[in-house]
Formats: sequence, C-alpha cells, structure tokens
Amino acid sequence: MTRLNNSPIGFFDSGVGGVTVFEQVKKILPNENYIYFGDTKNMPYGEKTPEQLLEFAVNIFDFLKNKNVKAVVMACNTTSAVVYDKIKDKYHFEIYPIIQPVAKKISQMPVKKIGIFATPATVNSHCYKKELQKNNPDIEVLEIPCPSWVKIVENGEEKTESARLAVKEKMDEMLKFSPEKIVLGCTHYPYLLDVLTEFAPANIFINPSVEFAGIIKEDLWAKNLLNQQDMKGSEEFYVSANPEKFKKSASLFYQIKSIPTLKNF
Repeated sequence: MTRLNNSPIGFFDSGVGGVTVFEQVKKILPNENYIYFGDTKNMPYGEKTPEQLLEFAVNIFDFLKNKNVKAVVMACNTTSAVVYDKIKDKYHFEIYPIIQPVAKKISQMPVKKIGIFATPATVNSHCYKKELQKNNPDIEVLEIPCPSWVKIVENGEEKTESARLAVKEKMDEMLKFSPEKIVLGCTHYPYLLDVLTEFAPANIFINPSVEFAGIIKEDLWAKNLLNQQDMKGSEEFYVSANPEKFKKSASLFYQIKSIPTLKNF
C-alpha cells in the first residue's frame, strides 16, 4: 500500500474557489501530496450546460488519473451537483463530491430553515435541497442563484462597491426567508465573507469546506489511504489560463509559489 498511500490527492474547481477546500484539507493533512487544477479557461462553471460540465470534468479527471492520484476532491459545488452521478463509477480512485456528504452533515443540525447561495447550475439541479431533505424532510430550503459572485472573486473585486451591492441584493432576498443558517454553496463564496457579514452575523454562514475536509480525512483513514510519511507533503498547482491572476486571487487563502498553464483544456 505504500506507493498508493504516497500518491497525491487531486483537487479541481473552475478557478480559485477550490483553494478554500484545499487549504482546509492541507491544514489537517499536512503530510499528503497534492495536485490542484483550476479550470480558469472555462470558468464560470455555473453558467455552463450539463454537457459542457461533463466534458470539462472528464478532461480534468483524465489529467489527474495520469498523475496517479489516489483520490480526487471535487472542490466545486456545480460539478458535484451536475456531474458526480455520471462520473463516480468510471475511475479507480476515490472521488469526493462536496455537496452530498456535507448536506448530510448539515441536515443533522437542529435548524428548520436553511438558505443556499449557489451558482445557477447548482440551484437548477436542486442538489442541496434534495440532499438536505433526503436526510431531513422537515427542513425548509431556499436556494438563491448568485451568477455574478464567482466573477467578482476571480477578478479580485471583493472590496468594490459593485461587489457590495451584488451581495446586498441577494442578502436582502435571503433574509426575507428568515434562515437559521446560510450555506455558501460555491467554494468561491467564502472569499466574500467580509462583505456578507455586513448584513448578517458570521455564525449564520456555513462554509462547507471546513466540514468537507474532516469528512475526507475520516474516509481516507477508514480506507487506510493516509500518507504515512513524516515529512511535509508536496503540492502542484495547474491552471488552464491566467496563472498570475489565479495566484493573486487565491492569495487571500493560500500563497502559491509557481503555477504552469496547461494548454490542452
């Protein structure tokens, strides 16, 4: 099992959003080796068709397969919602979608009304609502699409007045529902927490990345796939376009040293 245990864990997202998941996982599993792919050429995923999303995911999974990964973390709510069921049995490595296990955990919380901010594709799939109510039929769920938020984060515009207005518009709509918790159902959205907390207390927001990291660690341990090396693990970052822009935007959560661009995506 040594070679497999030492094999890297792959991550992918449409851009910097998945760094919020990567950062949480690396914090609790520092000895693992990591490969991260940001599909910045094709972002935002939330506006793409299911057919496009499947094509993107297959290309990325094949790339990570060639990197001999032992697991792939779908650090992207949109592909977890739209693609996971179509791809989960096609590869030999472990696959971790963010929505399904996290929604199960959230459904066990003592709350009756939960709001979801997500991309249009995730909202249209109703994946969060289905998964939450599958585990707890009594939960009321309001899903609100936020199509502009990913671009705000990718362009590093979190502190602009236009970003504040875009967040305020959606928060006004959400707060009419009187949610007890609000799930940030896109891994880009934690970058907007400073703005979001202008309109509601910080403890109302759920960043799925934190819970998701614990779920991944627990499952890798149960399957005897944790890396047993004593030294700090390695990391590789790749993007399909705009590496410097990616590094700058990701810096709120993680400092990336080098990042090549892959031209085949």
